[in-house]
Amino acid sequence: MSTTIRINDKTLVVQAEPDTPLLWVLRGELHLTGTKFGCGIAQCGACTVQIAGEPTRACVTSLSAVGNRAVTTIEALQGREITALREAWTEIDVVQCGYCQSGQLVGAAALLKTSPQPSDAQIDAAMNGNLCRCGTYPRIRAAIHRAAEILATPA
Repeated sequence: MSTTIRINDKTLVVQAEPDTPLLWVLRGELHLTGTKFGCGIAQCGACTVQIAGEPTRACVTSLSAVGNRAVTTIEALQGREITALREAWTEIDVVQCGYCQSGQLVGAAALLKTSPQPSDAQIDAAMNGNLCRCGTYPRIRAAIHRAAEILATPA
């Protein structure tokens, strides 16, 4: 069955049933492998994408649930927030194994867009459920704070 979906600023027709998880379409049909499969039950955050700007778990979101809303994956995430986060992630050396990082960055970018100077509590709430097997949570939080500093610095 054909389904039309908006992914990374492109309108695409995919061959999938409406109840197919978005993650399978992204990875299997569209070969957008930056979005990772972790648990398959929306508990780890590795599959986080933005749907209409909101962090969403792609493993449990069906194509029909997406509707005509825009999906943005790590491959196409743009803007000041992700640029600052990438700089901070590198500066603070956040990554160890890297498996969770696309989900972490997608969630953090959405947070900084709505809360440019987030508190620890706001970071913890926004990033809750984005699991890091390597336990780099203190560095993730520090990098989000550092990205907020970068964003606050005049260009």
